[in-house]
Amino acid sequence: MASKPEFVAYVCDQLRDAGEISYKKMFGEYGIYCDGKMVAMVCNDQFFVKKTEAGSEILPGCPEGQPYPGAKPCLLIEEPEDREVLARLLRATWEELPFPKPRRRAGKS
Repeated sequence: MASKPEFVAYVCDQLRDAGEISYKKMFGEYGIYCDGKMVAMVCNDQFFVKKTEAGSEILPGCPEGQPYPGAKPCLLIEEPEDREVLARLLRATWEELPFPKPRRRAGKS
């Protein structure tokens, strides 16, 4: 079941204090980016944040879940309502995750 665009827009609005928030549709679901790094996903109208040590310290005891079969466990944010906590969580997650490696152009060695 694909996520509703309204829910994705709501989550992104809740995250706006964390930095430049954007999203991309990916395989019927959504990847959420903060300042150029993918830090979270919305799948089946559920909000998942990539699991990091810092994120687990900010939300101890937060439930975990898999956004899709075979995915690494992520923090499952069941009620994305506290903007201050969400901003701290995303910034801490952003700090811990590496930037994506640049893609190689096709035909170049």
